[in-house]
Amino acid sequence: MPRQITIKPSDHRFACGDDDTVLAAATAADLMLPYGCRNGACGTCKGRILEGEVDYGAHQASTLTDAEKAQGLALFCVARPRTDLVIEVREVRRAGDIAIRRLPCRVESIERAADDVAIVRLKLPANERLQYLAGQYIDVLLKDGRRRSFSLANPPHDDALLELHVRHIPGGFFTTQLFNEYKGREILRFEGPLGSFFLREDSDKPVILVAGGTGFAPIKAIVEHALHHRLDARRPFVLYWGARAKKDLYLPDLPGRWQDGHNFTFIPVLSEPAPGDAWPGRTGLVHQAVLDDFPSLAGYQVYACGAPAMVDAARESFTAQRRLPPDEFFADSFTYAAAVEKPA
Repeated sequence: MPRQITIKPSDHRFACGDDDTVLAAATAADLMLPYGCRNGACGTCKGRILEGEVDYGAHQASTLTDAEKAQGLALFCVARPRTDLVIEVREVRRAGDIAIRRLPCRVESIERAADDVAIVRLKLPANERLQYLAGQYIDVLLKDGRRRSFSLANPPHDDALLELHVRHIPGGFFTTQLFNEYKGREILRFEGPLGSFFLREDSDKPVILVAGGTGFAPIKAIVEHALHHRLDARRPFVLYWGARAKKDLYLPDLPGRWQDGHNFTFIPVLSEPAPGDAWPGRTGLVHQAVLDDFPSLAGYQVYACGAPAMVDAARESFTAQRRLPPDEFFADSFTYAAAVEKPA
């Protein structure tokens, strides 16, 4: 029997079947709740249960602790209602105007940007275009039923090809095929757009972007979208891109070009520069560079994308140490194939 779910403070109501998660049912009802991984790994969909009971579903213990459950929190991407529910969660937007679709595509090109990073461009059928928000991702659907999630690195206004930045994960089923066997023109299927990681354009707050590794992909889409529409005219953008060594900044000149004529600043940060790098710039952890530069983040929005450890460290330190409002921190955590392969 379907359960009735009410969202506070909006009072939006929707039905949830016995086998559906709260997030899946909300999406089916044209309501978008925040989410990133959809598998209980990232914590983006965390909200509060005001009334009722849920099956918490499979999730990482560190993402939803027993103490948080005792406080009434749940991960709505995996939680299933046992009773009617009243929940408190920030709604991102109405989702009915962007349909999630399954489409075929062809691998148009594979460009090696680094030893372990490929820029893959996908071509849709001639009569198709994917409508999406800059920062969202797609799921590539494999023949065995598995999925691999990759962020869209091109902005919506430049959608003739879909651009993915793919890191080779040793032992990764899909990425090993792509790096060792794919030559181009392979036919794939995908589902999208997915995710709630995109620029909130109704705000005038200055923006800090934090990318780790191929977490640069959705950040690239967001920046190119913002600069195309001159959103930087009313709110400055600062990008911190963290990588291990200089070679891992696989598109090093592009962010520098964004600085020309725009209210945009690029700060690369290397955690372990190689001796041959002769690196004159910032070193250390990328989130620490932000802490060093900003005594307060109270009036900012932050968009962070990369490994879960980086995203979690940024979220905790920015909110606890720099007074960033928790609801002004937006994130996409990349998990990988042995765990859940999401390599950007």
